[in-house]
Amino acid sequence: MVNRVMVIAGEPSGDLHGAGLVRELKKRRPDLEVYGIGGEGMARAGMELIYHIRDLSFMGFAEVVRHLPTIQRVRGTLEGILGRRKPDVLILIDYPGFNLRFARRAKAHGIKIFYYISPQVWAWGRRRVKEMKGLIDKMFVVFPFEVDIYHQAGIEVEFVGHPLLEVIGDLESTDGFRERFGISKERKLLGLLPGSRVQEVERILPVMAQAAVALQSESHCEVAVGVAPNLQEDFYRQFIESSLGVHLISGATYDLMRNSDLAFVTSGTATLETACFGTPMIVVYRTSFATYWIGRMLITLKNIGLVNIVAGRQIVPELIQGKMTPKNLVQEARRILQDSATAQQMRAELLTVRGRLGTTGASARVAEQVLGA
Repeated sequence: MVNRVMVIAGEPSGDLHGAGLVRELKKRRPDLEVYGIGGEGMARAGMELIYHIRDLSFMGFAEVVRHLPTIQRVRGTLEGILGRRKPDVLILIDYPGFNLRFARRAKAHGIKIFYYISPQVWAWGRRRVKEMKGLIDKMFVVFPFEVDIYHQAGIEVEFVGHPLLEVIGDLESTDGFRERFGISKERKLLGLLPGSRVQEVERILPVMAQAAVALQSESHCEVAVGVAPNLQEDFYRQFIESSLGVHLISGATYDLMRNSDLAFVTSGTATLETACFGTPMIVVYRTSFATYWIGRMLITLKNIGLVNIVAGRQIVPELIQGKMTPKNLVQEARRILQDSATAQQMRAELLTVRGRLGTTGASARVAEQVLGA
């Protein structure tokens, strides 16, 4: 019988999906011990946080190197817990740089290991899949195309559907959302989604904001910024001109995604979330030169936006690194905002992406198998 479960999620998206899983586990077994690394969502769902995701929120090669002592300390603490509290099951949620190394320690203790939300091995090389064989007992994947990757490597795998479908359901009405945040009902809304990591926001939001200034003056659109739950509104304000009149949206990011006429979205899970609402978007990303250079050496895909990867082709523009400039953002935005046919076609293609994510109930499917291990 499974009595103790350790879960490790290192990022806000992992906390979001991990919270659904913890909730389903505790629903079935209220007495189950669940502990590990997560965020506010997983804590509210009933998990004991050994570390918070903010303690491991590093982005880029240079940042990881600089914080190696912290990472080693966290890993050492968790390894001690493997011996003292002896979890029956370890569940890893994405975050491969840390999780795959820790999995080797857990396997040495004879612990059953499940991976939920696969590392993006299809983007940065499949050689690590071979490392996972014999280490991971079963992969629970959220994209159908991931099944063949692990099946061919001899790793037990199951497509469980994407947990996003569980959390984007009941939202506020468009009128209610705009009224609550003081957004004009007559004007188009430009949504800015600059990411959830400090380094992302610092590099990306200033460029988004400069483009928004130009678009606001020529199109008279409203501008709103989605505030990540792990960051404060004051942090965002320093990158935005006070005269711009930007609305900061806290606790309603999905409402912002759904109600925007166009969104600037930092590459990552947010592109897929925005796609689920059929909202036209421009995918952007910028990191340090060293991290970008190393990434381009490893990544084998033409597109980096999850929405384009799932679609199997580029259905929304991507402005990455040097191409992410205010001028280019404005140019792409004009094309979408001023041409209703272009926007409508993009909406239709985005909704086909949602159709590829399976059906709701991913968290419940995984929880059932974890408790039956």
